[in-house]
Amino acid sequence: VQLQASGGGVVQAGDSLRLSCEASGRTFSTLAAGWFRQAPGKERELVATSSWNSNMLYTDSVKGRFTISRDNAKNTVSLQMNSLKPEDTAVYYCAAGPVAVSQWRPYNYWGQGTQVTVSS
Repeated sequence: VQLQASGGGVVQAGDSLRLSCEASGRTFSTLAAGWFRQAPGKERELVATSSWNSNMLYTDSVKGRFTISRDNAKNTVSLQMNSLKPEDTAVYYCAAGPVAVSQWRPYNYWGQGTQVTVSS
């Protein structure tokens, strides 16, 4: 499975962005898929993840602001980010793996990162 992420950019606090990730390969629909982020000097952390059948898990800091969605027919997973804050600034990565968990190591497949910068 290969993942291609897009949609990052520079926005102001309170703005919205939508990240998209397109997967190649027939097994995507059977995998968990999600988004992680890594800010400079910090560990990679879960943003949101979805099981193959759309059971979702969010990190507390984005609940109510971010929404993950997936379309298995199109092999895509997206992250709608609303009410962005400066602390959301990071490189965002899409990932896919066997289970929808918060730890990044179980995810076998990773897209290239896309930078999200939120100015105050």
